[in-house]
Amino acid sequence: MSDRMQGKVALVTGAASRPGLGSAIGERLAEAGAVVALSDIDVSGAEEVAADIMGNGGQASGHRHDVSSQDDWDNVIAAVLARHGRLDVLVNNAGILEIADISDDNANDALLNQFNVNVAGSYYGTRAAVAVMREAGGGSIINLSSVAGLVGFRGSAAYSASKGAVKLFSKSVALETARDNIRVNTVHPGIIETNMQRAAVGDNEAHYEAIAESIPAGRLGQPRDIANCVLFLASDESTYVTGAEFVVDGGYTAQ
Repeated sequence: MSDRMQGKVALVTGAASRPGLGSAIGERLAEAGAVVALSDIDVSGAEEVAADIMGNGGQASGHRHDVSSQDDWDNVIAAVLARHGRLDVLVNNAGILEIADISDDNANDALLNQFNVNVAGSYYGTRAAVAVMREAGGGSIINLSSVAGLVGFRGSAAYSASKGAVKLFSKSVALETARDNIRVNTVHPGIIETNMQRAAVGDNEAHYEAIAESIPAGRLGQPRDIANCVLFLASDESTYVTGAEFVVDGGYTAQ
């Protein structure tokens, strides 16, 4: 345990899956001293992650949360404030990936599904957090985008569109809130070993293998790699960083 996040309260969405980014981020922030509220549509999974954090000496709670629902956002934010009295950090991590070529029969559904979760979820959460953080005098919002929000991937047009939207949405809000001492940044993971990535492998194995072989670092990323970057942005070490994008991809998009 450390004190980099001592006294801060952080809400991390999409935190039930293991291995997953949300659970790893929650664990890392708790190790640094933060009180973490973990939310997910799978509430039992979020509660299990919270229980493990508490078992390791951290402070955590689990909450049911459909990020595509404005009502759920209102409820979760209210629960965090009632329990902890403040919200210093929001990590909009919850997201879905649906592989679909543009000509597939399910391409339109894939677009709507991913925009409802990836874009609307980040929008609702950011908007709610800004209202709370303005009253409190500041805070940090970290929105998870993807390398697919920077470059194109075959079979991922809708996903790339959603993650590109998260990137530019975040930059715009960063400009609106910079004078309020609210920082808004995006993290762009590359190919990370998570449950969601494993599902994508099953749907699109040939494309996945080609991508994995071309990573300059010579390995897939681990959830902890992303969590370490999020910790920097959540902490006071990044007080002059806003409207930025942090790429954690083993060099993939540098090529």
